[in-house]
Amino acid sequence: MRPNSLGVLLVLAACTHPVRRAGDCDGPCPATKVNHLVVVVQENHTFDSYFARYCTAPAGSDPSCTDGSSCCEAGPDTDPSGASPVALDDTSNGDFDPDHTQACEVPEMNGGAMDQFVTGVDGCSDPRNLAYAGAGALQPYWDLASAGALADRYFQPIAGSSSSNDMYLARAQYVFTDNVYTPDAIGAQCTPLPVIQDFDGPTLGDLLDAAGVSWTFYAEGYQVMADARAQDTCPDAPDDCAFGHGLYPCTYDPRDVPTTYYANLADDPRVLRDYGQLATDLADGTLPQVSLVRALGYHSEHPDGGTTISDGIAFVQGVLDAVDASAYAPDTLVLLTWDEGGGYFDHVAPPPDGRDGQPYGTRVPLLALGPFARVGTVSHVTMEHSSIVKFVEWNWLGQQTGQLDGRDLDVANLGSLLDPAATGLAVPTD
Repeated sequence: MRPNSLGVLLVLAACTHPVRRAGDCDGPCPATKVNHLVVVVQENHTFDSYFARYCTAPAGSDPSCTDGSSCCEAGPDTDPSGASPVALDDTSNGDFDPDHTQACEVPEMNGGAMDQFVTGVDGCSDPRNLAYAGAGALQPYWDLASAGALADRYFQPIAGSSSSNDMYLARAQYVFTDNVYTPDAIGAQCTPLPVIQDFDGPTLGDLLDAAGVSWTFYAEGYQVMADARAQDTCPDAPDDCAFGHGLYPCTYDPRDVPTTYYANLADDPRVLRDYGQLATDLADGTLPQVSLVRALGYHSEHPDGGTTISDGIAFVQGVLDAVDASAYAPDTLVLLTWDEGGGYFDHVAPPPDGRDGQPYGTRVPLLALGPFARVGTVSHVTMEHSSIVKFVEWNWLGQQTGQLDGRDLDVANLGSLLDPAATGLAVPTD
């Protein structure tokens, strides 16, 4: 990827003409020159599991500088129990999935002591929970961090599994715990033991709709799953999915798309599209103002089932290259993050419970990429998924944050990651 390439999970786009011109806005113009945002959300890795060996400041040193890898803390050589980390690579990632339910993560974090991931909690602790990836597995992501901006105090918003954390991208507040519910939507027929449940909004999507701001989710495998549902079946696993069954991680899971839990948005083709449509929209100049991209499980880096880190990196790189080669590249901010830490060890204690009374989980990485990022910066500002919601509200909805009456009222905005000379208007850091 070139230094100003773009990343993926949420694609936020405000100017959608095939030939880009400064000031073009197809819909409400944003507050800044960030006319498009792409957020890519991968899965289940803590900051330490991916960046412990990238950062070089001593663990616990709390550096105040912000210039590059010497300004973020390395992972400790041993955890508080004295255990040493195992190597995290394609093989170990595909072989073991740490228990990442709230019932395990809360006692493992142990009130911020972060000392029971390896031992101390029956049925949860495991030496493999303490795992660091090296340059051989993670160099492409480390290169992205050097070329963009990296947040080292970005926390999963709630201790526990993916779906509960994804909901903060839609609602900026607690909806449910772990993965206990499945939406009444395409793909539910292939989700093991689903408990179907819909919820009431408003969501960020509802706010964007009311303001005339276009948005969508691009979900890999969605069309294949929709075609299978029309035949009252489940799709076959792709040939290159090591798990080999027509279930997650080989097929689309609606629990990865938080807006499918809301009846007014579920399976609406306006706001949920197959990932394959992204390339067409980039080429045709029809990219929405706000978008999120989710990979199939075996492209998301989710541990176990034969899923590899390198396949996830390749997926992300494909998104970045597609955006970078498009007319949207000059006015697009890309955010790359992970939905939750996956039960892996991290040495930094989370902040106190959020305003909704729910416990924060471990740190996860967040990278800002593209022409608006503060190149080479490490941000130490405490943030979480609701910070992305807050930025969208601020940039596209009249700089009025807190409209969901959740954590978007008081979490930090993304300004510490963004270059005010490039954005044209300084984005707040709080």
